[in-house]
Amino acid sequence: MEEIQFSPAIAKALSEMGFSELTEIQKKAIPVMKSGTDLVAKAPTGTGKTFAFGIPLIDSVDVTKNETQAVVLAPTRELAVQIRTELEKLGKYAEGLRTAVVYGGQPISKQFRDLKPAPHIIVGTPGRFLDHLGRKTIHCGRVKIAVLDEADEMLDMGFFKDVCKILDRMPKDKQLCLFSATITREVMDLMWLYQRDAEEIEVKPVEESKPKITQYSLYMRREEKPAALKLLLKTNKFESAIVFCNTRGMTARLCAELRRVGFDAEALSSDVNQQQRSRIMDAFKAHDFRILVATDVAARGIDVNDVEAVFNFDIPDDNPYYLHRIGRTGRAKKEGVSYVFYDASEYGRLKEIIRCCKVEINPVKLLPDGSIEPDGVQK
Repeated sequence: MEEIQFSPAIAKALSEMGFSELTEIQKKAIPVMKSGTDLVAKAPTGTGKTFAFGIPLIDSVDVTKNETQAVVLAPTRELAVQIRTELEKLGKYAEGLRTAVVYGGQPISKQFRDLKPAPHIIVGTPGRFLDHLGRKTIHCGRVKIAVLDEADEMLDMGFFKDVCKILDRMPKDKQLCLFSATITREVMDLMWLYQRDAEEIEVKPVEESKPKITQYSLYMRREEKPAALKLLLKTNKFESAIVFCNTRGMTARLCAELRRVGFDAEALSSDVNQQQRSRIMDAFKAHDFRILVATDVAARGIDVNDVEAVFNFDIPDDNPYYLHRIGRTGRAKKEGVSYVFYDASEYGRLKEIIRCCKVEINPVKLLPDGSIEPDGVQK
């Protein structure tokens, strides 16, 4: 890592974490951010983006000043919490550094306490961050750097106006850095409105760092899906699996059915409050239960390295969510497996996912003993 100079505090934290080699996005983004230039970084998930912006953020802070100097906006509460956790690890030896995270679903009274005195770095979701601005519990007048992580996802979720209102409350000469898997129309609009002579960098997935996920599709009638899921779970004895559904109702019903027949399962959806959600995720990471049944609200921000299998009980409504879902397995150089169940009405969606996401999904049929065999072509 000799090509980039780190502060002693950052160097000590990285050494303690066993961090010995920079990823491509870190090699490209850190010098740009340190130079003060606006940045647009196009990079897929899993390339080390949090450290790419976290390191220069921490190094830029003057801890002797009791003011917020850096802001990170993220699309989901799970990702916001994850970013704050990584920043705390990086800033472990930066004496006096204060960070905070704000997001909807957590009692705002707790966040009031966390925001006094003003944290040097605040991570948040746009809605709750804007709420605090309105209450004057967050002040952005001294912000030097703003980072938008997963900008495409954030703007696609309808946060464009909220993000603009937040950026408008910051100094015009602030540094703005966008990290995004894709450069959408909304991302380009934001670049045009708020950036000046931004440097653009792109990182493509390195073949050997791509998740090793074997993908299967199984054609069946809708009413056959629960039995097929139970048979695959029983046969393969996965130690850790995530089952994705499209609705909160299906998540609750399917989890109840799995528990009824003896599987240790928990449900995660927007119906679950933040305290309960955190408890469930901590228990899943600790392997206190094997099967997490979730909606797409949980597809981002699940930071678990040893999920063995992902099941698409329902085909996702948006193509990118298929990749987000299956990306929960095959992490940390381990191999994973994913299954997608589909009926006749969902065949068109499956074909679109294969075409748009450029994935290879092997059609198989499920045998009575729980094994699978090739099934020729998609039906």
